[in-house]
Amino acid sequence: QVQLVESGGGLVEPGGSLRLSCAASGIMLKAYTMHWYRQGPGKQRELIANIFSDGVSYYDDSVKGRFTVSRDDVKNTMYLQMNSLKPEETAVYYCNTVYKTQDLWGQGTQVTVSS
Repeated sequence: QVQLVESGGGLVEPGGSLRLSCAASGIMLKAYTMHWYRQGPGKQRELIANIFSDGVSYYDDSVKGRFTVSRDDVKNTMYLQMNSLKPEETAVYYCNTVYKTQDLWGQGTQVTVSS
């Protein structure tokens, strides 16, 4: 079964850090362009970071310099290190790829930034 499973979300204070994980089964992450999205309350889902199969990464301006996407090919897992978190970044965070022309999503992990 092909699936993505996110983990690592939680409650963090403003300025704090979290590391999210996206574990894959049934596919090799290194063969795909992988994405991190987030969806805040009442907002549309937005793309915040990509990592391409060659390891090159892309970041939306809103997270550039604070978030880092990486991949462990042995563990077949993608990560999102998030630093200097802001309250407005409270959202459900999702990993995603396109697998056989279909969008493949994880179930999401909740990140709440609050004091």
